[in-house]
Amino acid sequence: MDKTTLKAAQDPLKQQYRDDAGSAVVTMHAEGSLDGDGVTCSVQTGRALVEAGLHEASGGDGSFACSGDMLLQALVACAGVTLRAVATSMGVTVRSGAVRAEGDLDFRGTLGVDKTAPVGFQDIRMSFDLETDADADTVATLIKLTERYCVVLQTIRVAPPVAVSVHAGAEAVSA
Repeated sequence: MDKTTLKAAQDPLKQQYRDDAGSAVVTMHAEGSLDGDGVTCSVQTGRALVEAGLHEASGGDGSFACSGDMLLQALVACAGVTLRAVATSMGVTVRSGAVRAEGDLDFRGTLGVDKTAPVGFQDIRMSFDLETDADADTVATLIKLTERYCVVLQTIRVAPPVAVSVHAGAEAVSA
C-alpha cells in the first residue's frame, strides 16, 4: 500500500470520526473455548485456531502456545503494523526489518509460591531493526509516532479498567 492509497482509505474514516466521535468506538471481541482436554484454552484468532496452555516454567510441556508469548506477539504485530502505516504516511521507505519484544516474568507469583512476587510481566523491552535510508531524526520521529499510535503498547502502558463477570450454569456468580 502506498501513501496515496492509505490516505484514500483513512481520510473518510478520519472525517467520519471528527463528525461523529461515537462512530470511532468499536467493540472488539475474543473468545476462548475450554472444551478441550488438559489445561488449555482454544482461541480463534480470525485466521487460525490457537490452543494455549501452560508455559514450561509453570508446568506445561511446551506443546501449546503460551499466553505470555501471545501478549508479546500481539505487541510485536501491532507495533510492526503501526510502524508500517506511519512510515507510509510519512513517505519513509522501510525496505525490511524486524520488531522484537521480550519480557521478564517471575513465575513464583503466578504459581502462588511467594505471595509478594508479582503476577505478570515486570519489564518488557521492544526493539526495531530497520532497513531504511531515512536519517536519524526521521527514524526517531517514526518510532515516536509508532509508540504513540500502537494500540497494544498504549494499552500495556496505560492499563484500562477490566470488568470480570462469571456465569456458572443458569445464574451469574459474583467474582
